[in-house]
Amino acid sequence: MRRSFNVIDIVEVLEHWYAGRPKAQVSASLGLDRKTVRKYVRRAEEAGFVPGGAPVMTETWAVLVRQWFPELVVPGLRSKAFAICEPHRETIGEMLKTNHLSTVHQRLRDEAGLATSESTLRRYVALRLPDELKAERATPLRDDPAPGEEGQVDYGRLGMVFDPETSRRRALWAFLFVLACSRHLFVRPTFVMDQVEWVAAHVAAAEFFGGLPTRIVLDNLADGVLRADIYDPKLNRTYGEWAHHYGVLIDPARRAKPKDKARCERMVPYVRESLFKGREQPDLRGWRAEAKRWSTDVAGARHCRALEGAPPYTVFLAAEQDALVPLPPAPFELSRWSSAKVHDDCHIKVGKTLYSVPWRHIGDRVEARATSTTVAIYAKGELVKTHVVKPKGRQTDYGDYPPDKVAFFQRTPTWCRRRAGEVGPGCAAVVAELLEVNVLHRLRSAQGILSLADRYGPERLEAACAKAAEVGDPSYRTVKGLLLAGAETRAAPEPTGADTPALLHGPGAFDEDEAAS
Repeated sequence: MRRSFNVIDIVEVLEHWYAGRPKAQVSASLGLDRKTVRKYVRRAEEAGFVPGGAPVMTETWAVLVRQWFPELVVPGLRSKAFAICEPHRETIGEMLKTNHLSTVHQRLRDEAGLATSESTLRRYVALRLPDELKAERATPLRDDPAPGEEGQVDYGRLGMVFDPETSRRRALWAFLFVLACSRHLFVRPTFVMDQVEWVAAHVAAAEFFGGLPTRIVLDNLADGVLRADIYDPKLNRTYGEWAHHYGVLIDPARRAKPKDKARCERMVPYVRESLFKGREQPDLRGWRAEAKRWSTDVAGARHCRALEGAPPYTVFLAAEQDALVPLPPAPFELSRWSSAKVHDDCHIKVGKTLYSVPWRHIGDRVEARATSTTVAIYAKGELVKTHVVKPKGRQTDYGDYPPDKVAFFQRTPTWCRRRAGEVGPGCAAVVAELLEVNVLHRLRSAQGILSLADRYGPERLEAACAKAAEVGDPSYRTVKGLLLAGAETRAAPEPTGADTPALLHGPGAFDEDEAAS
Protein backbone atom coordinates (compact mmCIF):
# COMPACT_ATOMS: atom_id res chain seq x y z
CA MET A 1 0.00 0.00 0.00
CA ARG A 2 1.39 3.39 -0.97
CA ARG A 3 2.26 5.62 1.96
CA SER A 4 0.80 9.11 2.24
CA PHE A 5 3.31 11.85 3.14
CA ASN A 6 2.79 15.23 4.72
CA VAL A 7 5.03 18.23 5.49
CA ILE A 8 6.22 16.85 8.86
CA ASP A 9 7.35 13.56 7.24
CA ILE A 10 9.49 15.37 4.68
CA VAL A 11 10.93 17.70 7.31
CA GLU A 12 12.05 14.66 9.32
CA VAL A 13 13.81 13.21 6.24
CA LEU A 14 15.64 16.48 5.57
CA GLU A 15 16.69 16.93 9.20
CA HIS A 16 18.23 13.42 9.30
CA TRP A 17 20.04 14.02 6.02
CA TYR A 18 21.21 17.56 7.00
CA ALA A 19 22.64 16.13 10.23
CA GLY A 20 25.10 14.12 8.12
CA ARG A 21 23.47 10.71 7.97
CA PRO A 22 23.81 8.87 4.63
CA LYS A 23 20.70 8.54 2.52
CA ALA A 24 20.76 4.75 2.80
CA GLN A 25 20.86 5.02 6.58
CA VAL A 26 17.99 7.54 6.57
CA SER A 27 15.99 5.17 4.41
CA ALA A 28 16.55 2.23 6.74
CA SER A 29 15.97 4.29 9.88
CA LEU A 30 12.68 5.82 8.75
CA GLY A 31 11.46 2.78 6.83
CA LEU A 32 11.34 4.62 3.51
CA ASP A 33 12.34 3.61 0.03
CA ARG A 34 15.74 5.00 -1.03
CA LYS A 35 14.19 6.57 -4.14
CA THR A 36 11.73 8.43 -1.94
CA VAL A 37 14.53 9.79 0.23
CA ARG A 38 16.53 10.84 -2.81
CA LYS A 39 13.42 12.57 -4.28
CA TYR A 40 12.97 14.88 -1.29
CA VAL A 41 16.67 15.43 -0.59
CA ARG A 42 17.30 16.41 -4.22
CA ARG A 43 15.28 19.63 -3.81
CA ALA A 44 17.39 20.66 -0.80
CA GLU A 45 20.58 19.93 -2.69
CA GLU A 46 19.36 22.00 -5.66
CA ALA A 47 18.69 24.86 -3.27
CA GLY A 48 22.34 24.77 -2.07
CA PHE A 49 22.01 22.95 1.21
CA VAL A 50 24.93 20.72 2.21
CA PRO A 51 24.93 18.28 5.17
CA GLY A 52 26.67 19.70 8.22
CA GLY A 53 26.00 23.32 7.23
CA ALA A 54 24.61 26.12 9.36
CA PRO A 55 21.79 25.02 11.67
CA VAL A 56 18.25 25.16 10.15
CA MET A 57 15.20 25.27 12.43
CA THR A 58 12.31 22.84 11.97
CA GLU A 59 9.92 25.74 11.16
CA THR A 60 12.29 26.89 8.39
CA TRP A 61 12.40 23.41 6.91
CA ALA A 62 8.55 23.33 6.99
CA VAL A 63 8.31 26.62 5.07
CA LEU A 64 10.78 25.40 2.48
CA VAL A 65 8.98 22.06 2.09
CA ARG A 66 5.68 23.86 1.43
CA GLN A 67 7.40 25.91 -1.28
CA TRP A 68 9.18 22.95 -2.85
CA PHE A 69 6.22 20.55 -2.66
CA PRO A 70 2.93 22.55 -2.90
CA GLU A 71 0.97 19.34 -3.45
CA LEU A 72 1.62 18.50 0.20
CA VAL A 73 -0.23 21.60 1.41
CA VAL A 74 -3.55 20.20 0.16
CA PRO A 75 -3.60 16.40 -0.15
CA GLY A 76 -5.71 16.53 -3.30
CA LEU A 77 -3.02 18.42 -5.19
CA ARG A 78 -0.98 15.27 -5.40
CA SER A 79 -3.23 14.57 -8.38
CA LYS A 80 -1.49 15.63 -11.58
CA ALA A 81 -4.72 17.21 -12.86
CA PHE A 82 -5.07 19.31 -9.69
CA ALA A 83 -1.44 20.40 -10.00
CA ILE A 84 -2.28 21.68 -13.51
CA CYS A 85 -5.12 23.78 -12.11
CA GLU A 86 -3.10 25.24 -9.22
CA PRO A 87 -1.24 27.94 -11.25
CA HIS A 88 -4.64 29.33 -12.30
CA ARG A 89 -6.04 29.51 -8.78
CA GLU A 90 -6.25 33.31 -8.50
CA THR A 91 -7.67 33.63 -12.02
CA ILE A 92 -10.30 31.01 -11.26
CA GLY A 93 -11.29 32.82 -8.06
CA GLU A 94 -11.71 36.14 -9.88
CA MET A 95 -13.68 34.64 -12.75
CA LEU A 96 -16.08 32.82 -10.43
CA LYS A 97 -17.22 36.19 -9.10
CA THR A 98 -18.90 36.96 -12.41
CA ASN A 99 -19.14 33.67 -14.32
CA HIS A 100 -20.39 30.15 -13.83
CA LEU A 101 -17.82 27.41 -13.42
CA SER A 102 -18.66 25.92 -16.83
CA THR A 103 -17.80 29.27 -18.44
CA VAL A 104 -14.59 29.54 -16.39
CA HIS A 105 -13.49 26.12 -17.65
CA GLN A 106 -14.30 27.00 -21.26
CA ARG A 107 -12.31 30.25 -21.14
CA LEU A 108 -9.30 28.73 -19.40
CA ARG A 109 -9.31 25.89 -21.91
CA ASP A 110 -9.50 28.22 -24.93
CA GLU A 111 -7.36 31.11 -23.68
CA ALA A 112 -4.89 29.55 -21.25
CA GLY A 113 -4.64 26.00 -22.59
CA LEU A 114 -6.00 24.34 -19.45
CA ALA A 115 -5.75 20.59 -20.12
CA THR A 116 -8.29 19.26 -17.62
CA SER A 117 -11.98 18.41 -17.83
CA GLU A 118 -14.76 20.51 -16.34
CA SER A 119 -15.48 17.86 -13.72
CA THR A 120 -11.82 17.92 -12.62
CA LEU A 121 -11.90 21.70 -12.34
CA ARG A 122 -15.10 21.46 -10.32
CA ARG A 123 -13.46 19.06 -7.85
CA TYR A 124 -10.41 21.28 -7.65
CA VAL A 125 -12.53 24.34 -6.88
CA ALA A 126 -14.43 22.41 -4.22
CA LEU A 127 -11.08 21.61 -2.56
CA ARG A 128 -9.17 24.86 -3.01
CA LEU A 129 -11.89 27.50 -3.45
CA PRO A 130 -14.87 26.22 -1.45
CA ASP A 131 -16.23 29.68 -0.69
CA GLU A 132 -16.32 30.67 -4.35
CA LEU A 133 -18.11 27.45 -5.28
CA LYS A 134 -20.69 27.92 -2.55
CA ALA A 135 -21.25 31.48 -3.72
CA GLU A 136 -22.03 30.16 -7.18
CA ARG A 137 -24.49 27.62 -5.76
CA ALA A 138 -26.33 30.18 -3.64
CA THR A 139 -29.89 30.67 -4.94
CA PRO A 140 -31.90 33.65 -3.67
CA LEU A 141 -35.47 32.85 -2.70
CA ARG A 142 -38.04 34.44 -4.96
CA ASP A 143 -41.24 35.98 -3.82
CA ASP A 144 -44.29 33.84 -4.43
CA PRO A 145 -46.18 34.94 -7.58
CA ALA A 146 -49.49 36.66 -7.10
CA PRO A 147 -52.68 34.67 -7.82
CA GLY A 148 -53.16 34.16 -11.54
CA GLU A 149 -49.73 35.52 -12.40
CA GLU A 150 -47.65 32.44 -13.26
CA GLY A 151 -48.01 28.85 -14.42
CA GLN A 152 -45.24 26.31 -15.04
CA VAL A 153 -45.37 23.47 -17.59
CA ASP A 154 -43.19 20.47 -18.35
CA TYR A 155 -43.12 16.84 -19.50
CA GLY A 156 -42.22 13.97 -17.16
CA ARG A 157 -41.71 10.28 -17.90
CA LEU A 158 -44.05 7.97 -15.99
CA GLY A 159 -42.98 4.52 -17.22
CA MET A 160 -43.75 1.71 -19.67
CA VAL A 161 -47.32 0.52 -20.30
CA PHE A 162 -49.06 -1.69 -22.84
CA ASP A 163 -50.79 0.20 -25.64
CA PRO A 164 -53.71 -1.82 -27.08
CA GLU A 165 -53.83 0.32 -30.24
CA THR A 166 -50.31 -0.66 -31.29
CA SER A 167 -50.22 -3.98 -29.37
CA ARG A 168 -46.84 -3.18 -27.81
CA ARG A 169 -45.34 -1.59 -24.72
CA ARG A 170 -44.70 2.13 -24.97
CA ALA A 171 -43.30 4.88 -22.77
CA LEU A 172 -46.07 6.86 -21.09
CA TRP A 173 -45.33 10.54 -20.49
CA ALA A 174 -47.23 13.15 -18.53
CA PHE A 175 -47.81 16.81 -19.35
CA LEU A 176 -47.80 18.84 -16.13
CA PHE A 177 -49.26 22.32 -15.62
CA VAL A 178 -48.79 23.82 -12.13
CA LEU A 179 -50.25 27.12 -10.98
CA ALA A 180 -47.37 28.76 -9.11
CA CYS A 181 -49.48 30.49 -6.47
CA SER A 182 -51.92 27.78 -5.36
CA ARG A 183 -49.81 24.76 -6.51
CA HIS A 184 -52.96 23.34 -8.11
CA LEU A 185 -51.92 20.74 -10.67
CA PHE A 186 -53.18 19.42 -14.02
CA VAL A 187 -51.81 16.17 -15.48
CA ARG A 188 -52.42 14.77 -18.99
CA PRO A 189 -50.77 11.40 -19.91
CA THR A 190 -49.63 10.97 -23.51
CA PHE A 191 -47.66 8.64 -25.77
CA VAL A 192 -46.51 11.31 -28.23
CA MET A 193 -44.89 14.68 -27.61
CA ASP A 194 -45.21 16.63 -30.86
CA GLN A 195 -46.29 20.23 -31.30
CA VAL A 196 -49.97 19.35 -31.78
CA GLU A 197 -50.12 17.29 -28.58
CA TRP A 198 -48.21 20.04 -26.73
CA VAL A 199 -50.79 22.66 -27.67
CA ALA A 200 -53.71 20.24 -27.18
CA ALA A 201 -52.49 19.65 -23.62
CA HIS A 202 -52.49 23.41 -22.99
CA VAL A 203 -56.05 23.64 -24.31
CA ALA A 204 -57.11 20.82 -21.97
CA ALA A 205 -55.37 22.54 -19.05
CA ALA A 206 -57.21 25.80 -19.76
CA GLU A 207 -60.52 23.95 -19.71
CA PHE A 208 -59.55 22.13 -16.49
CA PHE A 209 -58.66 25.34 -14.61
CA GLY A 210 -61.41 27.41 -16.23
CA GLY A 211 -58.81 29.98 -17.27
CA LEU A 212 -55.07 30.57 -17.50
CA PRO A 213 -52.38 32.54 -15.65
CA THR A 214 -51.04 35.62 -17.41
CA ARG A 215 -47.52 34.12 -17.80
CA ILE A 216 -46.47 30.55 -18.59
CA VAL A 217 -42.91 29.34 -17.87
CA LEU A 218 -41.64 26.35 -19.86
CA ASP A 219 -38.50 24.50 -20.86
CA ASN A 220 -36.84 25.23 -24.20
CA LEU A 221 -38.18 22.04 -25.76
CA ALA A 222 -38.68 22.13 -29.53
CA ASP A 223 -42.45 21.62 -29.34
CA GLY A 224 -42.74 25.05 -27.71
CA VAL A 225 -39.51 26.95 -28.47
CA LEU A 226 -37.70 26.71 -31.80
CA ARG A 227 -34.74 28.88 -30.76
CA ALA A 228 -33.76 29.39 -27.13
CA ASP A 229 -32.77 32.97 -26.32
CA ILE A 230 -33.27 34.69 -22.98
CA TYR A 231 -34.07 37.99 -24.71
CA ASP A 232 -35.63 37.00 -28.02
CA PRO A 233 -36.83 33.36 -28.08
CA LYS A 234 -38.48 32.05 -31.24
CA LEU A 235 -41.68 30.18 -30.43
CA ASN A 236 -43.31 27.37 -32.32
CA ARG A 237 -45.91 29.05 -34.55
CA THR A 238 -48.80 26.87 -33.40
CA TYR A 239 -47.87 27.57 -29.80
CA GLY A 240 -47.62 31.28 -30.54
CA GLU A 241 -51.09 31.22 -32.13
CA TRP A 242 -52.43 29.50 -29.03
CA ALA A 243 -50.91 32.11 -26.70
CA HIS A 244 -52.33 34.94 -28.83
CA HIS A 245 -55.78 33.32 -28.86
CA TYR A 246 -55.87 32.99 -25.07
CA GLY A 247 -54.14 36.31 -24.37
CA VAL A 248 -51.25 34.95 -22.28
CA LEU A 249 -47.46 35.43 -22.29
CA ILE A 250 -45.05 32.57 -23.04
CA ASP A 251 -41.85 32.97 -20.99
CA PRO A 252 -39.23 30.26 -21.72
CA ALA A 253 -36.89 29.45 -18.82
CA ARG A 254 -33.17 29.94 -19.16
CA ARG A 255 -31.37 27.03 -20.75
CA ALA A 256 -30.23 24.39 -18.21
CA LYS A 257 -31.89 26.29 -15.35
CA PRO A 258 -34.55 23.95 -13.92
CA LYS A 259 -34.92 26.17 -10.85
CA ASP A 260 -36.71 28.72 -13.06
CA LYS A 261 -39.71 26.37 -12.87
CA ALA A 262 -38.92 24.46 -9.71
CA ARG A 263 -42.58 24.05 -8.68
CA CYS A 264 -43.22 21.97 -11.79
CA GLU A 265 -39.92 20.05 -11.64
CA ARG A 266 -40.59 18.91 -8.07
CA MET A 267 -44.00 17.50 -9.02
CA VAL A 268 -42.71 14.96 -11.57
CA PRO A 269 -41.57 12.33 -9.00
CA TYR A 270 -44.76 12.86 -6.99
CA VAL A 271 -46.96 12.27 -10.05
CA ARG A 272 -44.95 9.18 -10.99
CA GLU A 273 -45.22 7.67 -7.50
CA SER A 274 -48.80 8.62 -6.64
CA LEU A 275 -50.60 8.41 -9.99
CA PHE A 276 -48.68 5.82 -12.01
CA LYS A 277 -46.67 3.26 -10.08
CA GLY A 278 -48.59 0.11 -9.14
CA ARG A 279 -51.67 1.15 -11.13
CA GLU A 280 -53.11 -0.04 -14.44
CA GLN A 281 -55.54 1.39 -16.97
CA PRO A 282 -56.93 -0.27 -20.12
CA ASP A 283 -55.77 2.44 -22.52
CA LEU A 284 -54.68 6.05 -22.89
CA ARG A 285 -58.23 7.31 -22.50
CA GLY A 286 -58.41 5.54 -19.15
CA TRP A 287 -55.13 7.08 -18.01
CA ARG A 288 -56.33 10.57 -18.93
CA ALA A 289 -59.65 10.16 -17.11
CA GLU A 290 -57.86 8.87 -14.01
CA ALA A 291 -55.27 11.67 -14.17
CA LYS A 292 -57.99 14.31 -14.32
CA ARG A 293 -59.74 12.83 -11.28
CA TRP A 294 -56.43 12.40 -9.44
CA SER A 295 -55.41 16.01 -10.10
CA THR A 296 -58.37 17.28 -8.10
CA ASP A 297 -59.19 14.53 -5.60
CA VAL A 298 -55.66 13.46 -4.66
CA ALA A 299 -53.09 16.08 -5.69
CA GLY A 300 -55.56 18.88 -4.98
CA ALA A 301 -56.14 17.58 -1.43
CA ARG A 302 -52.49 16.92 -0.51
CA HIS A 303 -50.79 18.55 2.47
CA CYS A 304 -48.65 21.36 1.01
CA ARG A 305 -45.96 22.72 3.31
CA ALA A 306 -45.46 25.83 1.17
CA LEU A 307 -49.14 26.68 1.76
CA GLU A 308 -48.80 26.04 5.52
CA GLY A 309 -50.56 22.72 5.14
CA ALA A 310 -53.56 24.01 3.17
CA PRO A 311 -54.75 21.81 0.24
CA PRO A 312 -53.86 23.34 -3.17
CA TYR A 313 -57.37 22.90 -4.55
CA THR A 314 -58.85 24.79 -1.60
CA VAL A 315 -56.37 27.65 -2.09
CA PHE A 316 -57.13 27.63 -5.82
CA LEU A 317 -60.86 28.04 -5.25
CA ALA A 318 -60.38 30.71 -2.61
CA ALA A 319 -57.61 32.84 -4.08
CA GLU A 320 -56.62 32.02 -7.67
CA GLN A 321 -59.59 30.83 -9.71
CA ASP A 322 -61.09 34.29 -10.13
CA ALA A 323 -57.67 35.82 -10.92
CA LEU A 324 -57.08 33.69 -14.04
CA VAL A 325 -57.41 35.07 -17.56
CA PRO A 326 -60.92 34.01 -18.67
CA LEU A 327 -61.31 31.63 -21.58
CA PRO A 328 -62.10 33.23 -24.97
CA PRO A 329 -65.63 32.67 -26.33
CA ALA A 330 -64.43 30.95 -29.53
CA PRO A 331 -62.61 27.58 -29.26
CA PHE A 332 -59.01 27.38 -30.41
CA GLU A 333 -58.43 25.65 -33.75
CA LEU A 334 -55.47 23.32 -33.51
CA SER A 335 -53.05 23.60 -36.40
CA ARG A 336 -49.70 22.19 -37.46
CA TRP A 337 -47.10 24.33 -39.22
CA SER A 338 -44.52 22.82 -41.51
CA SER A 339 -42.03 24.03 -44.10
CA ALA A 340 -41.37 22.48 -47.51
CA LYS A 341 -39.75 23.23 -50.85
CA VAL A 342 -41.95 23.38 -53.96
CA HIS A 343 -40.76 20.72 -56.41
CA ASP A 344 -40.91 20.77 -60.20
CA ASP A 345 -44.22 18.88 -60.11
CA CYS A 346 -45.69 21.92 -58.27
CA HIS A 347 -46.40 19.93 -55.10
CA ILE A 348 -45.29 19.99 -51.49
CA LYS A 349 -45.76 17.27 -48.89
CA VAL A 350 -47.80 18.02 -45.78
CA GLY A 351 -48.15 14.99 -43.56
CA LYS A 352 -48.85 12.02 -45.84
CA THR A 353 -50.43 14.06 -48.66
CA LEU A 354 -49.08 15.98 -51.64
CA TYR A 355 -50.71 19.38 -52.23
CA SER A 356 -50.27 21.52 -55.34
CA VAL A 357 -48.84 25.04 -55.26
CA PRO A 358 -48.91 27.66 -58.08
CA TRP A 359 -46.05 26.99 -60.50
CA ARG A 360 -44.50 30.44 -59.97
CA HIS A 361 -43.24 29.19 -56.56
CA ILE A 362 -41.22 26.26 -57.93
CA GLY A 363 -37.94 26.07 -56.01
CA ASP A 364 -39.18 28.33 -53.21
CA ARG A 365 -39.58 27.27 -49.59
CA VAL A 366 -43.13 27.79 -48.38
CA GLU A 367 -44.94 27.25 -45.08
CA ALA A 368 -48.08 25.19 -44.65
CA ARG A 369 -50.66 25.52 -41.87
CA ALA A 370 -52.74 22.36 -41.57
CA THR A 371 -55.91 22.17 -39.51
CA SER A 372 -58.50 19.41 -39.26
CA THR A 373 -60.29 20.76 -42.35
CA THR A 374 -57.93 22.86 -44.50
CA VAL A 375 -54.30 23.28 -45.53
CA ALA A 376 -53.23 26.89 -46.14
CA ILE A 377 -49.92 27.49 -47.93
CA TYR A 378 -47.96 30.73 -47.44
CA ALA A 379 -45.05 32.14 -49.43
CA LYS A 380 -43.15 34.95 -47.69
CA GLY A 381 -46.08 35.47 -45.36
CA GLU A 382 -48.65 35.72 -48.19
CA LEU A 383 -51.42 33.14 -48.63
CA VAL A 384 -50.96 31.55 -52.07
CA LYS A 385 -53.08 28.39 -51.92
CA THR A 386 -55.75 26.67 -49.83
CA HIS A 387 -56.76 23.01 -50.04
CA VAL A 388 -59.32 20.82 -48.33
CA VAL A 389 -57.54 18.31 -46.09
CA LYS A 390 -57.00 14.85 -47.57
CA PRO A 391 -55.68 12.07 -45.28
CA LYS A 392 -53.21 10.74 -47.85
CA GLY A 393 -52.53 10.64 -51.56
CA ARG A 394 -52.51 13.76 -53.71
CA GLN A 395 -54.59 16.92 -53.89
CA THR A 396 -53.99 18.65 -57.22
CA ASP A 397 -55.45 21.77 -58.75
CA TYR A 398 -54.45 21.81 -62.44
CA GLY A 399 -54.86 25.56 -62.36
CA ASP A 400 -51.56 25.64 -60.47
CA TYR A 401 -49.70 24.55 -63.65
CA PRO A 402 -48.90 26.64 -66.75
CA PRO A 403 -51.93 26.29 -69.09
CA ASP A 404 -49.94 24.72 -71.93
CA LYS A 405 -48.58 21.99 -69.60
CA VAL A 406 -51.97 20.67 -68.48
CA ALA A 407 -54.26 21.28 -71.43
CA PHE A 408 -54.64 17.56 -72.03
CA PHE A 409 -55.44 16.81 -68.36
CA GLN A 410 -58.02 19.57 -68.21
CA ARG A 411 -59.88 18.51 -71.35
CA THR A 412 -61.77 15.67 -69.74
CA PRO A 413 -64.83 13.97 -71.33
CA THR A 414 -67.06 16.29 -69.33
CA TRP A 415 -65.15 19.33 -70.58
CA CYS A 416 -65.34 18.03 -74.18
CA ARG A 417 -69.12 17.60 -74.04
CA ARG A 418 -69.58 21.05 -72.52
CA ARG A 419 -67.27 22.72 -75.04
CA ALA A 420 -68.92 20.91 -77.99
CA GLY A 421 -72.32 22.17 -76.82
CA GLU A 422 -70.93 25.72 -76.91
CA VAL A 423 -69.81 25.23 -80.54
CA GLY A 424 -73.16 23.92 -81.76
CA PRO A 425 -75.52 20.94 -82.00
CA GLY A 426 -73.60 19.34 -84.88
CA CYS A 427 -70.33 19.40 -82.95
CA ALA A 428 -72.09 18.18 -79.81
CA ALA A 429 -73.54 15.21 -81.74
CA VAL A 430 -70.14 14.22 -83.19
CA VAL A 431 -68.36 14.44 -79.80
CA ALA A 432 -71.19 12.59 -78.06
CA GLU A 433 -70.97 9.75 -80.58
CA LEU A 434 -67.16 9.55 -80.17
CA LEU A 435 -67.38 9.39 -76.39
CA GLU A 436 -70.27 6.96 -76.31
CA VAL A 437 -68.06 3.86 -76.39
CA ASN A 438 -64.47 3.38 -75.20
CA VAL A 439 -64.20 6.92 -73.85
CA LEU A 440 -60.53 6.96 -72.88
CA HIS A 441 -59.40 5.52 -76.23
CA ARG A 442 -61.38 8.08 -78.30
CA LEU A 443 -60.90 11.06 -75.96
CA ARG A 444 -57.95 12.36 -77.98
CA SER A 445 -60.08 12.40 -81.16
CA ALA A 446 -62.73 14.46 -79.39
CA GLN A 447 -60.06 16.84 -78.12
CA GLY A 448 -58.58 17.13 -81.61
CA ILE A 449 -61.95 18.03 -83.14
CA LEU A 450 -62.54 20.75 -80.55
CA SER A 451 -59.02 22.14 -81.07
CA LEU A 452 -59.92 22.81 -84.73
CA ALA A 453 -62.11 25.68 -83.50
CA ASP A 454 -58.94 27.60 -82.62
CA ARG A 455 -57.70 27.41 -86.24
CA TYR A 456 -60.88 27.57 -88.28
CA GLY A 457 -63.39 29.19 -85.94
CA PRO A 458 -66.47 27.70 -84.19
CA GLU A 459 -68.82 28.41 -87.13
CA ARG A 460 -66.81 26.43 -89.71
CA LEU A 461 -66.21 23.64 -87.18
CA GLU A 462 -69.93 23.35 -86.48
CA ALA A 463 -70.66 23.16 -90.24
CA ALA A 464 -67.94 20.53 -90.78
CA CYS A 465 -69.24 18.41 -87.89
CA ALA A 466 -72.77 18.60 -89.25
CA LYS A 467 -71.52 17.59 -92.74
CA ALA A 468 -69.51 14.65 -91.31
CA ALA A 469 -72.51 13.42 -89.36
CA GLU A 470 -74.67 13.77 -92.48
CA VAL A 471 -72.39 11.51 -94.54
CA GLY A 472 -72.06 9.02 -91.67
CA ASP A 473 -68.36 9.49 -90.81
CA PRO A 474 -68.10 11.60 -87.60
CA SER A 475 -64.33 11.22 -87.16
CA TYR A 476 -61.47 13.63 -86.57
CA ARG A 477 -59.92 12.94 -89.99
CA THR A 478 -63.20 13.55 -91.83
CA VAL A 479 -63.93 16.82 -89.99
CA LYS A 480 -60.39 18.05 -90.57
CA GLY A 481 -60.47 17.03 -94.25
CA LEU A 482 -63.69 18.99 -94.80
CA LEU A 483 -62.13 22.09 -93.22
CA LEU A 484 -58.90 21.78 -95.22
CA ALA A 485 -60.85 21.43 -98.48
CA GLY A 486 -63.32 24.14 -97.53
CA ALA A 487 -66.08 21.62 -98.28
CA GLU A 488 -68.05 21.95 -95.05
CA THR A 489 -70.73 24.03 -96.84
CA ARG A 490 -70.90 22.04 -100.13
CA ALA A 491 -73.64 19.56 -100.92
CA ALA A 492 -72.71 15.93 -100.41
CA PRO A 493 -72.09 13.90 -103.64
CA GLU A 494 -74.44 11.14 -104.70
CA PRO A 495 -73.55 7.67 -103.42
CA THR A 496 -71.83 5.45 -106.01
CA GLY A 497 -71.75 2.23 -104.05
CA ALA A 498 -68.20 2.87 -102.85
CA ASP A 499 -67.18 4.22 -99.50
CA THR A 500 -67.60 7.82 -100.65
CA PRO A 501 -67.30 9.47 -97.24
CA ALA A 502 -63.57 8.77 -97.40
CA LEU A 503 -63.40 11.25 -100.37
CA LEU A 504 -64.48 14.01 -98.01
CA HIS A 505 -61.10 13.98 -96.30
CA GLY A 506 -59.82 16.48 -98.85
CA PRO A 507 -56.54 16.70 -100.71
CA GLY A 508 -53.47 16.15 -98.64
CA ALA A 509 -55.45 15.25 -95.50
CA PHE A 510 -53.60 11.96 -95.11
CA ASP A 511 -50.32 13.83 -94.87
CA GLU A 512 -51.45 15.65 -91.73
CA ASP A 513 -50.88 14.42 -88.18
CA GLU A 514 -53.63 12.20 -86.87
CA ALA A 515 -53.46 13.65 -83.41
CA ALA A 516 -54.42 17.16 -82.34
CA SER A 517 -51.60 19.56 -81.88
